[in-house]
Amino acid sequence: MSTSSLTNTTGKHPTFHGIRTRKGKWVAKIREPRKTSRIWLGTYMTAEMAAAAYDVAALALKGGNETLNFPDFVGSYRVPESPEPALIRTAAGEAAELMKSFMMREGEQRARGGDGNDEFIDEEEIFDMPNLLVDMAEGMLVSPPRQTTTDDHRSLEDSSECDNLWSY
Repeated sequence: MSTSSLTNTTGKHPTFHGIRTRKGKWVAKIREPRKTSRIWLGTYMTAEMAAAAYDVAALALKGGNETLNFPDFVGSYRVPESPEPALIRTAAGEAAELMKSFMMREGEQRARGGDGNDEFIDEEEIFDMPNLLVDMAEGMLVSPPRQTTTDDHRSLEDSSECDNLWSY
């Protein structure tokens, strides 16, 4: 899906806050609290990078009360201690780079076909069942029950043995 199909006529992203597209790139800016001015946060290659830049600025200016684009990344961002525009712009650029590296790692994992969880789990040890997989494989090799004919049913009924599991 192209970037242009994700935006509406104003250029705003349909889900991310504080960003819009301009000439094929994504820009981020934020309004300063109790002022009419805005802080320009930068121009970025992807919507995710611009959204991460907005998140850092929102944390710096408005604290945790603002709706964030990536709330799971809050602990990863370096939020400036003072609401000075230059410091906010620098932190926004760092957050965008962090998001870029995260997206690259995620893309590499998808290209390798992995889900990022390459850890080996030994079920035999966890369940204390040595040869679990071997036993399961041998169970698959058991031949199915013999198909009985009507003559076989009569002989089973006449037999004094207990009911056969396969006679039903």
